[in-house]
Amino acid sequence: MHGFHFIQDLAVILVVAGVVGWLCQRIGLSVVVGFLAAGMVVGPHTTSFALVQDVERVDTLAQIGLVFLMFSIGLQLSLRKMRRLGVSLMLATFVGAMTMYHLCRMAAAALGWGATEGLFLAGMLMVSSSAIISKILHETGTNHERAGQLAMGVSVLEDVVAVVMLTILNSMVQFGQGGGAKVSQTLLLLGAFVVLAWVVGLLLIPWLLTRMSIAAEEELQTLGLAGLLFGLAVVAQSAGYSLALGAFLLGTIVAETPHRHQVERTFEGMRDVFSAVFFVAIGMQIDAQELGREAGLIGLVALFTLLARPLAVSAGLLVIGTPLKDGLRTGLTATPIGEFSYIIAQLGVAAKVVPARFYPLAIGVSLVTAVVAPWLMRRADGIAGAVVARQPRWFEYWIRTYHDWLGRMQARQARNFLWQVGRKRVAQVSVGVLFVTGIVVFSSQLFTLVEEWLEPHRLPPAVLPLAFWTGLTLAVLAPLVAIWRNLSAMAMLYAELSTRGHTQGARLRPLIETGLKIGCGAAIYFWLASILPAEGTAKWLLVVSGVVAVVVVVVLRRKLIYWHSEMEVGLLNAIETADTKMTATTAPWLQPHREWNLHMIDCTLPDLADCQGKAIADLRLRARFGCSVVGIERQGYMISLPGPEQVLYPRDKVLLLGTTEQVKAGREFLGAVSGRHRADSVFGEVRMETIEISADSRAAGKSLGDLSLAQLHGVQVAGVHRGNLRILNPGAQETVRAGDELLLLGTPAQIAECKAWLRQGPDGAMAGGSA
Repeated sequence: MHGFHFIQDLAVILVVAGVVGWLCQRIGLSVVVGFLAAGMVVGPHTTSFALVQDVERVDTLAQIGLVFLMFSIGLQLSLRKMRRLGVSLMLATFVGAMTMYHLCRMAAAALGWGATEGLFLAGMLMVSSSAIISKILHETGTNHERAGQLAMGVSVLEDVVAVVMLTILNSMVQFGQGGGAKVSQTLLLLGAFVVLAWVVGLLLIPWLLTRMSIAAEEELQTLGLAGLLFGLAVVAQSAGYSLALGAFLLGTIVAETPHRHQVERTFEGMRDVFSAVFFVAIGMQIDAQELGREAGLIGLVALFTLLARPLAVSAGLLVIGTPLKDGLRTGLTATPIGEFSYIIAQLGVAAKVVPARFYPLAIGVSLVTAVVAPWLMRRADGIAGAVVARQPRWFEYWIRTYHDWLGRMQARQARNFLWQVGRKRVAQVSVGVLFVTGIVVFSSQLFTLVEEWLEPHRLPPAVLPLAFWTGLTLAVLAPLVAIWRNLSAMAMLYAELSTRGHTQGARLRPLIETGLKIGCGAAIYFWLASILPAEGTAKWLLVVSGVVAVVVVVVLRRKLIYWHSEMEVGLLNAIETADTKMTATTAPWLQPHREWNLHMIDCTLPDLADCQGKAIADLRLRARFGCSVVGIERQGYMISLPGPEQVLYPRDKVLLLGTTEQVKAGREFLGAVSGRHRADSVFGEVRMETIEISADSRAAGKSLGDLSLAQLHGVQVAGVHRGNLRILNPGAQETVRAGDELLLLGTPAQIAECKAWLRQGPDGAMAGGSA
């Protein structure tokens, strides 16, 4: 009966979450608000409605939901997307996060809280919820406006900030109050782990997904990817991080592959179910009475969030040259907090480093911001315009002067040859350093796994460590050679540019180059000395491995360069795969034109939409509502400016262009579902049957093109049997003769109708023939 009660609990959670989520959606709130409310209704704190008996098993399902949720968030982020968003938006996100961090620390001090409480408050409020913002932008129809695009870009990049913040806070929980001194080490190790997982993942996972798509059925592909998902989550947990980080990393890796849309479609159902369970489980831990007791604090912090987040986000955007009005509109759009705030609050409360009230505080503030966010988004243009109109003249002058200076600096940077040539090499060196650091730092965990795996086939005590460290040394040789080659090239380039035009340039150039190479070599030495193990027998094994490495470098130097080049090409191929997702960044013709009162809104056709299977011309959207279809995304493929003959299918994402009233009316029309019964698909009933043509049949002596069996009856002639000759897939010019046996392809009804027609003579009377 224990299993029965668990299934009963799951049924209650899903039903109540569905009902409450639907009610919230009907009144204009995010479904996440409904899931949280459903958890409070069925949770153990509501004694009159405590319908869930096995809370611990629900929490286990919630962990699965967290993995799927983080995986789906990671799928929205890729290097290609970050490159489209640009370094400037990354800088704006960082500045906004740091501004919010300091504002939260000051607010905590004003409330009389300690440093740790202020740090967790900052972690809860400095990142927005990309899931909630994306949902509200879609519902309000602002996801294709400049402010909506910027807000979505900021929220996606803030997910990275949240992962970093979660890692830092987790380190503080593990190391206590002294963890603050280990922040630099924590960030370095996190970067090393991320780069190591990324490089290995980008080299293996695209190849693995391609092989599975060729050799395995779809359900086996799903099982394999699910295994990878939970496997990387476990690896991240074993490395001292969280399940969420591993799932997030796999999502970002898969986002770089052509299989992204297939994976999204495959995991969509599981993600929705388990993500709902995750949010319900969060709500189950909240006592509604406790929310009431902390209502004053929740209201105060929510008001602070609604004021501070727009200020911080707009400040970050001002730094990169965004106009004040666009920055304010983006800041007002990026106010809701969500999933990461719950996780951070749960971490602090579970570790007892912050008071228990932080958990209901995170939930309450999230609810308030999620409720207010749609109202703010609809009025963001008016609020931003009013603020801009009332800004002091000195502030307007300062902003204009700063933006002019920034424009000049950007133009100068574009002409800087050293920067244009060297930035790619700097990025390659950084990735190489983090990759080698990751391999070395996490070598002990890797050695433990290898040792456990080889336990049944126990090797002599000295063989396994020597073989492992030698293999590890060989693994880092290619990246180390690449790091040195890049540093040498930059030293030579800087020496050339710094002595150009100098009277003693020929003499100074080799001195500067040699000095820079000596400095780079010393830096590499101290870096390796700081991360390599120096205790026990490991150091002697490393010495032996180092000798082997020197010999390998001397003998196989060209091979190492070739292997590294192959690896780099593989990474670049994985990263530079074309991305056809429909956004205003990838499709410049989708840019908004506010002076024309034109707006864009997208809608996804339901599975039972009345308009499915109809051409755009037949729908007459422009004649009925005045809007036009300017784009269709189908299974991850973008159809730009589709013609009137283009047919719409279920799950198509259609982009409409027109005035606000026109596109809303068009979206409502396309999403209409009348519930009328449609004919079932007869795909599974298609078969082949034969018929012999008699001498007096109307088909005798005529070509297949003249008979037009496909147009008249929907039947395909798959073959003709004539004596000892079999003609497969005959052409339209093939003449049917008396005595021929035709192989017909179609549904039973179509074939029966066609046979009856073929048995008739030229005058319509019945002729001979047999089936």
